[in-house]
Amino acid sequence: NIFLERFFGAFQWEEFACGCGSAFVNIAVTYPIYKIIFRQMLHGVPVASALLQLRHEGLGFLYRGMLPPLAQKTISLSIMFGVFDGTRRYLVEDYRLNDYGAKVIAGVVAGSVESILLPFERVQTLLADSKFHRYFSNTQNAFRYVVTNYGFRELYRGIEPVFWRNGLSNALFFMLREEASVRLPKRKSVSSRTAQEFFAGAVIGASISTLFYPLNVIKVSLQSDMGQLSEGSWHACKRIYRERDSRIGNFYRGCAFNTGRSFISWGIMNTAYENLKKLFHQPRLHPSSSK
Repeated sequence: NIFLERFFGAFQWEEFACGCGSAFVNIAVTYPIYKIIFRQMLHGVPVASALLQLRHEGLGFLYRGMLPPLAQKTISLSIMFGVFDGTRRYLVEDYRLNDYGAKVIAGVVAGSVESILLPFERVQTLLADSKFHRYFSNTQNAFRYVVTNYGFRELYRGIEPVFWRNGLSNALFFMLREEASVRLPKRKSVSSRTAQEFFAGAVIGASISTLFYPLNVIKVSLQSDMGQLSEGSWHACKRIYRERDSRIGNFYRGCAFNTGRSFISWGIMNTAYENLKKLFHQPRLHPSSSK
């Protein structure tokens, strides 16, 4: 099939590898911060209370649940960068679509494909929530318990807010990121260029994460249940609003800390991605040229 050959021919393995590597570096650094934000999302408590919960549970539980986000994020960012680049390239080269339109469509496509990885987020939520500590001892046990008792569909609880979050945030991220790369001054030294890459990715990522924070709150709330019939995203949104004294500000519990984490996280990922990309695309000397 010529269509499939041309479509998949637009994809480059280097983009997938760069996305995977940047995610690995990021998760290794920022997971403890995620645990604090998660508790704020779920219980609507201040950061001091979230820290007290984790301190009471002990160091052994601090990194509990890290394997799902590590697996999910490495695959997710690999898909995000790889699918975006390949789809955009295909739309521009084969359909002569304007650059902005191609970026938006490619970002939504990449985000939609990422949504198939929701089971990792689902299990991560269960492992991070203290009320489920007695149900499973590790990631593998959690997957087995959920599928055996409630079926494979249970792993996709909360997919609606994730679908919207991924598609819209990806489209916005890639548009702003490429605008920054074009409009920001070209730095000559490695240190200034690295700093610019970090802050560009950090500001864009943190802004987008803050904008779509309510969708994560809805997702966590939906995924904090297990087995019973899942409510719709809109009903969950109204319920959370009522439970938090009908104040929009309380809907954003943990948002400030999440913005800080996203600033560091996306700064790390963008810098790691750009350096990995340079590494993969640097010219290779032919053996004869070194003589």
